[in-house]
Amino acid sequence: MFENLFFYSFTGLALLSATMVISVKNPVHSVLFLILTFISSAGLLFLLEIEFISLIFIVVYVGAIAVLFLFVVMMLDIKITDSNRFFFKYFPIGSFLGFAFLAEVLLILGENLETNPYTLEEVSYLSWILHLDFVTNVGVIGQVLYTYYFLYFLIAGIILLIAMIGAIVLTLTFNRKSRTQTISRQTARSLDKAIFMAAKNR
Repeated sequence: MFENLFFYSFTGLALLSATMVISVKNPVHSVLFLILTFISSAGLLFLLEIEFISLIFIVVYVGAIAVLFLFVVMMLDIKITDSNRFFFKYFPIGSFLGFAFLAEVLLILGENLETNPYTLEEVSYLSWILHLDFVTNVGVIGQVLYTYYFLYFLIAGIILLIAMIGAIVLTLTFNRKSRTQTISRQTARSLDKAIFMAAKNR
């Protein structure tokens, strides 16, 4: 009973937040609703007992991609515009793509949810856990990632580092009113110029 309650709650929250992503006018609010959509989807994965993928979903999509989207939106300083006038312009192509996607989902579900002609007594199951060494999901991913694909992993890390440095340089602005240090001028000062007496007005 509680699983059904959580399922309907996460599903409704995901659909509502996904609708708000494309309907709100403020792009920052759109990114925040996108984060809520990712969290709701991670909750659905957690209900399917896929805990590792659910946590990775939160770490990667919420902690990296959504924050990157938010950073780019704030960096570009996108103005809030009224999108109602463009609604009917893109409504035909949007509705066509939506119905096509819905038809594909229903077709896949219809093929996979057909009644099984075999009964449970006629089907014999084999537990591979008893015949193979038990390895966790984290261990399997770590073995593959840091052996066969370690070069691609390092290249991806370097690309992300360069992208982060580039974004910081692009958004870094110097204000002339701010008082900064000039190290070369400080080290080039002599003793007679460093100490001076100021006349005090009486």
